[in-house]
Parts: sequence; C-alpha cells; structure tokens
Amino acid sequence: MRIRSHKILVAVVCLFLATVLFAGVVCMSVLSPIHTEKPVDIYVRPDADEALVTSQLKEKCNLRSLMGWRILSTLLPYRVHQGRYVVADGDNMLSVYRRLRCGHQSPVRLTLPPVRRLSRLAGVLSAHLMLDSATVAEAFADSSFAATYGFTTATLPSLFIPNTYEVYWDTSLDKFMQRMIRENDVFWQANKRDAAASAMGLTHAEVATLASIIDEETNYGPERARIAGLYLNRLKKNMPLQADPTVKFAVGNDSLHRILGQHLHIDSPYNTYRNTGLPPGPIRIASIASIDAVLNAEDHDYLYFCAKEDFSGSHNFARTYDEHMTNARKYQQALNHRGIK
Repeated sequence: MRIRSHKILVAVVCLFLATVLFAGVVCMSVLSPIHTEKPVDIYVRPDADEALVTSQLKEKCNLRSLMGWRILSTLLPYRVHQGRYVVADGDNMLSVYRRLRCGHQSPVRLTLPPVRRLSRLAGVLSAHLMLDSATVAEAFADSSFAATYGFTTATLPSLFIPNTYEVYWDTSLDKFMQRMIRENDVFWQANKRDAAASAMGLTHAEVATLASIIDEETNYGPERARIAGLYLNRLKKNMPLQADPTVKFAVGNDSLHRILGQHLHIDSPYNTYRNTGLPPGPIRIASIASIDAVLNAEDHDYLYFCAKEDFSGSHNFARTYDEHMTNARKYQQALNHRGIK
C-alpha cells in the first residue's frame, strides 16, 4: 500500500513538474520579447490568410520559431483583418497576436508633397497606402469623380494641403478624399485664412491657383508676398499675368529653362500671356507658404519682375515697362552668356 502511494505521489509530482515546464515554455514563447533592429511593417491584404501573415512575421522579424503564435492561435483562433501592423523591438508575441487578431492597425504618416501633377500624387499615395496608382490617377482626371467632392479636374489640386497626416494603410480612395476635405476646411478656418480670402474677393481655389504660380516663380521665401502683390495688381488692372510657369504647364514641359516666342502662342486657358485673369486652376499643389503669401500680399505698385542676372534666385521688380525691359535684357544677356536655351 505504501509503495502504491509512493508511486502516485511521484506521478503527481512529475505531472506537476511537466505542467510547470509546459507553462514555462508557453510563457517564454508568448511573452519573450521579439528583437528587431528597427520597427517592422506587417501588411495584411484582403486576400491574405494566416499562412501569409505568419510567413511575414517569421521572415521580417527573424523568428526561429512561431511556437508562441501557434499556441495562441490554438487557444484563440486567428481572424484575418487587413491593414498595416508594426512590430517594434521588445514587443512580445501576445501583444502582436492580439493586435493582428483584433485589427488594431498602426497608422501611416503620409506626407503630401507640393507636386506639379496629380499623377505624381497618385504615385505617392500608392507608395504609402493600399491604393493602385493608375486607378487613382484615372480618378483624379475624371470630371465626375472631381465633381463628387465639389471640384473640377482643374481645381482639384487646391483640395490638397501639403502636410503630414496619419491615415490607415487600407484607407479607400473615397475615405481619403473625405479626410482631405475635412483637413482643407480646418486649414482655411485656421489663422483666419477663409476671412482673408473673402476680403480679397478670392475663392480658396483662386488663392491656391495664384500660390501655385508663385511656387513655380521662386524658391526665395522673402519675395513670395511681393510677387503675390504684383500679380494682384495686374489682376486689378485686368492685365495678363504673363507668368512663365503657366506657359510651361500649358506646353506640358516642366523642364523648360527658357520661354521662347513660339511658346507664348500656345492656345490654352493656362497661357497667361494670351488670357487675362487666373488660369482655370492650380498648376501644382500649392505650398502653405505661398498660400499665406497671397493672403498676406505686400501692398505696392510693382507690375513687372524678372529674375536677377546673378542667378541668385531673387528678382528685379519694376513699376514701368521700360524699367522692366532694362532688367529683362540684363537677364537675357546672362542666359546667353551661360549658353542656356
């Protein structure tokens, strides 16, 4: 009897030790920190399954074993939720599994650059979001799509404010556009921008259009408000803006270094040598700096400006045409001297 009791005790102890050992293995597998040199992105597409997710984890996180994942998926079966999930150094499998299983995504920091063409913006979006660049570019060029959000294809660039936003990787194009509309509203209400535009008699799109021209005219910040004031003077006098960047846009060649007579005759609403007033819309996504320059334009009587002959990036400003032609000749001579055509 005593021997039998001893055997039972030994069995119980062994079972206890085995249980403790198993629990220890489980805890180590589930709670041990994952070591990565930098945060790792796990992308789960709509057609993904558990095998694709686990293969990403093993490859990107350099995991020798996925025992912790398998234990957790046995206890709580995995459910696929599309999205982007970040695994950081020190995360454990329990926290990673919980985020993936519950669909707790990590947002993407999306920076919208002041690009010249919306097709370029489509490329930026596809590089950071689960969107196809060709599909997005096609939508941006579709008048029905633009009208859905209150724009034309010409004015659509004025919707986008070049800032950094947190969005989810699997955001649809419609949700992205709705987010941009909210951000646009916030931007124009801030710093009394909407009131300033109204006082000038300009719509938001018109401000952005003029700002986009200024962006193409200069990278020299201190002159933005002066150039804005000059163009506003020309608009008030019903003079053509005669802005070279709009001609480049009309020609479709942003790399032109020199505007020639042949370019000035192109039949386009964007040719501000042939047409008075503002062009139909922005020639690029306007920078915040130039938008604010328009809203805070300098009050002066300049009507002409020309790049300085020293190629410093600044300009000579003039009140009369004769004075402007003197400045223009200096610049043309400098171009010829450098062989720029």
